[in-house]
Amino acid sequence: SQPLREVTEAIKPDLTEPYVQSDPLNSPYPIPWNWVLETHAELVANQSFGFRYYRSQSLVSPDGKYAAYSRIQLQGQPELYRSRISSVMFIENLQTGHLRIITASSPLANHHNDDKLSGAIAILIPVSWTESSDRLLGRQFEGFFNSSDGSDYAVIWDRNQNTVTTLAPERIHYTNALLLGWSQANPDQVLFQAGELGNEYWPMWSVEPNGYTALTFEDEPMVYGESVEHIWSGSQARW
Repeated sequence: SQPLREVTEAIKPDLTEPYVQSDPLNSPYPIPWNWVLETHAELVANQSFGFRYYRSQSLVSPDGKYAAYSRIQLQGQPELYRSRISSVMFIENLQTGHLRIITASSPLANHHNDDKLSGAIAILIPVSWTESSDRLLGRQFEGFFNSSDGSDYAVIWDRNQNTVTTLAPERIHYTNALLLGWSQANPDQVLFQAGELGNEYWPMWSVEPNGYTALTFEDEPMVYGESVEHIWSGSQARW
């Protein structure tokens, strides 16, 4: 099977933001893929296996009241294809310090301890707030090491309703989907590029909160919020 990194050859999103680091899907909102590979290489070199953790940058809401960030857990094994990655996203109320834990309801999100899922990757990171700071959009990347399987899900936290919704393009055929951001034309929708490995053209799709998926040609992805280092106020070790 193809290495997961080869997924990048088929996806060329027309976005102007530079890529900060390597990512399995060449996403403009990269997961810490370099950290994963470098940490596993270090574990192998030291013959010291077990859990390692990574905390992402914080994404502060436009109103300055909330910060979202992720803790990513690598369960390292001697073979990369047997290692596993899981994650939790936190939303911190910067006025009270209260933490809200966000997890996806995508296929691998709640099964990272299943022995049959060796090599599973399930990483959730914050991507964008809404302009009014009432919703948060997260990117859930799921796949398997040493495989071309890899796709994005959108995870949306609604502050007013205190609900979490997981979305992906529905009722269309694709092998991989790439989350782009909020829809400029319809701010309650999210945009994806989705297609099949080997195809040069990947169309853009808008996905409504109920999952309804439609082709879109004139839309643009929008993101809001400020990325900062170490905005969290306390330890999340207990999580």
